[in-house]
Amino acid sequence: MTVTNQKTILNEVSLEGVGLHTGNIVKMTFKPAPVNNGFTFVRTDLENNPTIEALAQYVVATERGTNLEKNGVFINTSEHVLAAAVGLDIDNLIIELNSSEPPIMDGSSKFFIEALEKAEVHEQDAEREVYVVTENISYIDEETGSEIMVMPCDSFKITTMVDFGTNILGTQNASLNNMSDFKSEISKARTFSFLHEIEMLLDNNLIKGGDLNNAIVYVDKELSKTTMTKIKKAFNKENITVKPNGILDNLTLHWPNEAARHKLLDVIGDLALIGTRIQGKVIATKPGHKINTNFAKELAKRIKSEKRNYVPKVDLNAKPLLDIQQIMDILPHRPPFLLIDKILELSDTHVIGMKNVTMNEPFFVGHFPGAPVMPGVLQIEAMAQCGGVLVLSTVPDPENYLTYFMKMDNVKFKQKVLPGDTLIFKADLITPIRRGICHMQAYAYANGKVVAEAQLMAQIVKNPEK
Repeated sequence: MTVTNQKTILNEVSLEGVGLHTGNIVKMTFKPAPVNNGFTFVRTDLENNPTIEALAQYVVATERGTNLEKNGVFINTSEHVLAAAVGLDIDNLIIELNSSEPPIMDGSSKFFIEALEKAEVHEQDAEREVYVVTENISYIDEETGSEIMVMPCDSFKITTMVDFGTNILGTQNASLNNMSDFKSEISKARTFSFLHEIEMLLDNNLIKGGDLNNAIVYVDKELSKTTMTKIKKAFNKENITVKPNGILDNLTLHWPNEAARHKLLDVIGDLALIGTRIQGKVIATKPGHKINTNFAKELAKRIKSEKRNYVPKVDLNAKPLLDIQQIMDILPHRPPFLLIDKILELSDTHVIGMKNVTMNEPFFVGHFPGAPVMPGVLQIEAMAQCGGVLVLSTVPDPENYLTYFMKMDNVKFKQKVLPGDTLIFKADLITPIRRGICHMQAYAYANGKVVAEAQLMAQIVKNPEK
C-alpha cells in the first residue's frame, strides 16, 4: 500500500445559503486544521463556540439526514459537506457554522467542492492512517432489508444499489471506482424525495428552505388540487407540472441514475464518521442514513479494537535504530531505572521500543517473592520512556533536558508480565508536540497480546544543572 500524507486546505473560505429545514440564512466557513484533527464542526452562534467531532459515536438521528449531537449541541444534515471533503481527499478540516445545519445549496456537494478547491488542498507533514480491510464485513438491517458490506480491495471503491419498490424510480445502481472521479461523477447528484414525503414534511412545518432547485421530487401519487396548492405555496411557484419521467418540473436530471449517485454521495459522507480512511470495496444495497451510520459505528469499534490488540510487526533480530548506549545519549535515566533496551522505530509521530524482562530485574525481589510479576507502574514508566525518546528527538541537545509526567488517563492492565517476556512498546502522538509537551497513546505488548495501555502526557524541560 502506498503511503499517503494527510491533507487540509491552505486558506479559509466561506459560503452562504439556506438551511433546508430551518429556512434560515447560514454562513459556513472552511478553515485549515492541524494533522490528526479529522473533521470538526464549530458552532460560532453559541457561547464558547462548542466543537463537535464528525464521529459516528455522536450520531443521534437519521430521519432527514445525518444529525450529530454532543453535550446538547447539534449539527444537522452533515453528510453532503463531509462527502465533499472526502471527495477532495481532505483529512483535516474545521467547519464553522452559525446555525445547526449547513446550507442545503442545490442539494448536492457541488458548491462545497467549489469552495474547498478555492481554498486549495494542501499536503501535510504526517502520514495518513488507513484501515486495510482483510475480510468481508457486513451489516444488515432486518427490518428494511438494507445491507452494507465491505470487502478487501486495493483501493476505496463504492457501489450503491437502490430499490424503493416504485415504478417511478425503479431500480438504480451507481459505482465509484476512483475517488478522483467524485467531483465529476458524484458531487453534482442532488438529494431526492417522493411527493408523499414532501407533503408530510410540509404538514410538519419542515423543509422551510426547500425549493425545486435543491431536491428532485418523484411523483409517486396523483397530484390532487390540495397537494398542488401546498406545493405551489411552499416552493413559491405559480405553475408546477410533472415531467414525463415522473419528476416535478423546473429541474432536469444530470444523469438517469442521479438518485443512486446521490445515495453513493450519502454513503461517502456517512462513512467519513468512522474517523479513519478505508481501503476496501463498499457495496451498499438500499442504503440510508440509519444503516450507513450504524455500519460506521460498528466499523469504528472494530478498528479501535484491532488497533488496541494489534501487535507491531518488528524484527527483533535486526539491528536496532537505537541501542542502549544511544538511548542513554538521549534519556537521562540510568539503571536500574532505565526500562527500555532498544528503539526499533522512530518517526515524527510514533516510536516503537522493546525491553527484555529477566529474573535479574531488581523489582522482582519484592514483587512478589515466589511469584514474580513486573509492576504495572513500571510498565507505564517504560512506555513513557519510549515517549521520552520521541519528544527528546525533536531537540538538538536532548542530554540537556529532563522529562516529567503531567498526566495519565485510561490506564489499563490486561495481562501479567513475567520473567522471560519480551515487551514491545508503541506510542503514537495524539496531538502534535507543542512547547515540549507530548500527548500520546501508548501500548505494551507481550506474547502476542496487549498487556497494558494508557494515554500519557509529559513535558521536557531544561535540566537546571546543565
